[in-house]
Amino acid sequence: MTTADYLPTVTSLTADQGVSVDPIVLEIVQGSLAAVEREVETAIARTSRSPMIRDAHDFRAGIHDRLLRKLTGRSYSALVHPIARDFPLSEMRPGDVFFHNDVYRSEGGIGHLPDLCVTVPVFAPGKTGAADDLQVVAFVQAFGHHDDIGGAVPGSMPSSATSVFEEGLMVPPIKLWDAGVPNRAALTIMTRNSRMPDSLAADLDAECSACLMGSRRLGELFARYGRDVVEACFDQIVDRTTETYRREILAKIPVGSWTWEDYAEHDGVEPPKLHTQRITLTRTGADDPDGERLILDFTGTAPQAKGPINHCGNYADGNFLKKWLAPVLRNLADSPERMAELDVNEGVVPLIEMRFPPPGTLLTPVFPAPTNARTFVILRLLGVLAGVLAKAVEGRMPADQETIRYTGVYGEDTEGRPYLMREVLGGGSGGRYYADGEDTIHVVPDSRNLPTEFTEARFPFLVERLGLAVDSGGPGEFRGGLGYDKHIRMLKDAHFMSIADRSILACWGVNGGRAGRSFSVVIDPGGANERVVDALADAEPVRAGEVIRIRTTGGGGWGDPLRRDPAAVLRDVRWGKVSAAAARADYGVVLTGEGDEVAVDEAATGALRADLRAARQPDQPFFDRGPGYAELSGGAEYSEYDRLETT
Repeated sequence: MTTADYLPTVTSLTADQGVSVDPIVLEIVQGSLAAVEREVETAIARTSRSPMIRDAHDFRAGIHDRLLRKLTGRSYSALVHPIARDFPLSEMRPGDVFFHNDVYRSEGGIGHLPDLCVTVPVFAPGKTGAADDLQVVAFVQAFGHHDDIGGAVPGSMPSSATSVFEEGLMVPPIKLWDAGVPNRAALTIMTRNSRMPDSLAADLDAECSACLMGSRRLGELFARYGRDVVEACFDQIVDRTTETYRREILAKIPVGSWTWEDYAEHDGVEPPKLHTQRITLTRTGADDPDGERLILDFTGTAPQAKGPINHCGNYADGNFLKKWLAPVLRNLADSPERMAELDVNEGVVPLIEMRFPPPGTLLTPVFPAPTNARTFVILRLLGVLAGVLAKAVEGRMPADQETIRYTGVYGEDTEGRPYLMREVLGGGSGGRYYADGEDTIHVVPDSRNLPTEFTEARFPFLVERLGLAVDSGGPGEFRGGLGYDKHIRMLKDAHFMSIADRSILACWGVNGGRAGRSFSVVIDPGGANERVVDALADAEPVRAGEVIRIRTTGGGGWGDPLRRDPAAVLRDVRWGKVSAAAARADYGVVLTGEGDEVAVDEAATGALRADLRAARQPDQPFFDRGPGYAELSGGAEYSEYDRLETT
C-alpha cells in the first residue's frame, strides 16, 4: 500500500464550505491545542514510573487533525499515518487506543523499537447531530523512549546488532484498548518481553490515560465552538504557518543550489569509517512550475550500515523527516525572539520536497536492517541541513552540535535486585553569528539529565561530579557551548553502556570557528586500571570503587576566535569555561595574575594574535571538522564540499 492509498484526497477541511473564522476564536483554538498538549505531557510525567519517561522526560505528545496533519508546533511527534493505514477512521469508536513501535511499519514516525507510540482518536457529532453519529475529527498521540522492550541487551539498544530482530519486540499497529477495554493479552506479551515489566506497564497506562484525557479535552473544544468552526481554525493554523515560512524564511535563502555532507563515524560492527550523509539543497524561484520551495536531495548518502545506525526516513514522502528538520530553518528568522515564536506544524510540509536515493542507504534501509542507534543519522542530518544552509546564506547559521547520547549502567543493587539506569546526556550547542552556544542542552524539548539525588537514592553509585567540561566548546568569535563532565563512582560491580557518536569526529565550526571537543568515556581515570571505553558499548565491566568519567561534546565555534572580545575570554576563564592555556592557544589572549586578580595583557595579546594570524595557512576552509576527520579520511583535513564557493 502506498501513502496515496490511505491519505485523505483533500488538503483542506473547510475550503469548500466558506466558513469564516473570528480571529479571536482562532487564537483561542490554537491556544487550547497547545494547552491540551501540555496537559497530556504533564499527566504522563506525573503518573509514569520509569526514570526515562518520568524524570528524563524523553517523550512527546502531539495533536493531529483527521487529515493526519500535525497541528501543534512546540515539538516534533510521531505520525498518525500507520494507524489510518491499518484501521479505517469510520470503524473507530470512543475509548479506542492504538499502539505501535514497529520501525518499518510506522511510515517513518518511529526510529527505533524503544520508542513506543499510543494514538487516541477524538470524536464529534456528524452531520446528523445524532448522539450515535460520532465521527473522528482529530487524534491525540504520545510517544516516548522506554526503558526496555526486550532484545539482546538491557535497554533494547544493542550496539553490535546486525538485524532488527536483535533489538526487541516489534509491534505493528494494533488496537491496545477497544472501546475503553484494555487488550490484556497484548499488554501481557509486551511486559513479558521487557526486563522492566512493571515500569513498562505503568508507563503505558500513563500514556494511554493521558491521551484519553486529551481526547476528552478536544471533544469539549468541538462541543463549544462546533465542528465547522474548529476545523476552519485547523486549516488556518496550518495555512498561516505555510505563509509565514514562505515570507520570513524562504525569502532569506537565495535561489540556487548547494551541496554539503557530514558523517557518522562508526556503526558498532565495522571498524570506524566515514558514513556519509549528503544533502543537495535547491531553492526554487517564483518561476518554478511547482512554486517556491526547498528541495532536499539525499543522493550521495552512504549505503545502509551493517550496524544499527540506519534510519527509515523515506516513508510517507518524508513527512516525519520534513518536520524533524524544519526547526533548523528557524535560525534564519529576523531575531532570536522571532525564532522562538515560529511553530513547526504541518504547514512546513508543502514548502519542502525530499528526494531520496534508492533503497539500501542509511536513509532508505531495507528490512530487517537494525536501527536502534538511528540518532547518528537523524541528528547528523540536522547538522547537514544547517551546514548546507550556511553555505547558501554566507554563514548566517549556527555551528554544529551533538546533543543526545545514551549512557548508563546496569547490574544488581545492594539487595540483589536487577536495575537499569540510563540517561540522555546532552552537550553544547553551536556558536551563532550573534551569540555563544548554550551549555549542556538536550535536543528533546523539556528533557533533562537525571537528578543526582534521585539516582543516588535508587541505584548503587555516587555522582561525584556533574559540571561543565572545561574547554569543550569550539573556539570562535562566538564560542560553542560546553558539554557535560560527569563522574560516577560505582558502589557495586556493574556494566556500563553507551550509544554515542562524535567520539572521533567533532562538532564542526563554521566561518572561521573551530570544532568542539569530542565525546569520551574513561573508567578509573588516573587509577591503576584506567581505560578508554568505546562510544558504542553494551557491557563494559566496571568494578566497585571505580569511577566512570563521561565528557560529552562541545558545540562548534562560529567566526574567527582571534576576533573574540578579550573581555569575553577573560570572563570565560574566570567562570571556569575556558582554561588559561586555551585562552592563549585558541584565542591568542595573554592573561596575567591569578584567581580574582587575573587580567588581560592587552599589548601581549595584540602581538600574539598578530603572530597567530601570520602563521595561518592561506585559503582556510569554511568549515573546521577537527583532527578526527583526518584520521578517518586518510589524511585529508576537509572534504571537497567544505569551501564556501562549492555549488
